[in-house]
Amino acid sequence: MISLSVNSKVQELDVPGDTPLLWALRDTLDLKGTKFGCGTGDCGCCTVHVDGEAVRSCTVTVEEVKGKKITTIEGLPENHPVKQAWLKEQVPQCGYCQPGFIMQLAAELSLKPTPSAEQLISQMDNICRCSAYASIKRGIKTAVQMTKKEA
Repeated sequence: MISLSVNSKVQELDVPGDTPLLWALRDTLDLKGTKFGCGTGDCGCCTVHVDGEAVRSCTVTVEEVKGKKITTIEGLPENHPVKQAWLKEQVPQCGYCQPGFIMQLAAELSLKPTPSAEQLISQMDNICRCSAYASIKRGIKTAVQMTKKEA
C-alpha cells in the first residue's frame, strides 16, 4: 500500500511503487481531470501540482511523490483566478488539454510574485492539439490581471 496526499486528503493505494502518478490518479482514484496525452511529459495534458510545483504526472511514479502534497485540477478551488479567467475568456475549444494548461499556469502564478503575461506566455510549453492558443493567451492575460487585483 502506498499513501498519498491528493487534494488535501490522504489516500491509500494498492499499486506498485513504479506506477506512474497519472494512472494512479485516473484509474485508482478516479480523478479523470488529469489527462493522458503523450506519456513522455512533452504535451502537458497530465500536469498536476506536487508541493506547489507543476509536474507532468506521466513521468513520475507514486513512489517518487510519497510524502508530498499532490493537487489535481479537481483540487484547485473553483474561485481560483486561472479557472475564473478560463471561464471569462471561454478559453477551451475541445478542452482536452485545458486542465494541464490551467495547472501549469496556476503553479507559475503562485511561484512568481508578479509575472507579466508575456513572461508566462513565453514559458508555457503545453501543447493544444486544436490550436486554441489565441484564447489561451487571452486567458493567461486575464488570469494575471485577476491575480494582481487579489494581491
